[in-house]
Amino acid sequence: MSQGHTIRTHAEDVHVEVRLDGELVASARRPVLLEETGLPTAYYLAKSDLVAEVRLLELSTHCPFKGDASYWTIDAGGRTHDAIAWSYEHPNAGAEDIEGHVAFFADRAEISVDGAPI
Repeated sequence: MSQGHTIRTHAEDVHVEVRLDGELVASARRPVLLEETGLPTAYYLAKSDLVAEVRLLELSTHCPFKGDASYWTIDAGGRTHDAIAWSYEHPNAGAEDIEGHVAFFADRAEISVDGAPI
């Protein structure tokens, strides 16, 4: 890890909802929060918390801190939202808590925590 760069994960008892074009696509009562130096908190929801069908894209990127990211597409609100979410199927040491979870791009999805938008 780069000097001064940190990753911290922890489960939190909060209610997170994700909507795309007003349509509910995910709802979680205990997401895993990932706090990383220089980035806003990411809310990782278990794949079982998804209420919409997701499709894996043939797209990946590499993060030296978390590992290889996979990207997901969701059809909601009458349109396709390509690469709206990401996951780390086999995260690096220190980020294991996000395995089996999906996070959404906050600037493209409507995400609320305990009813308040983020």
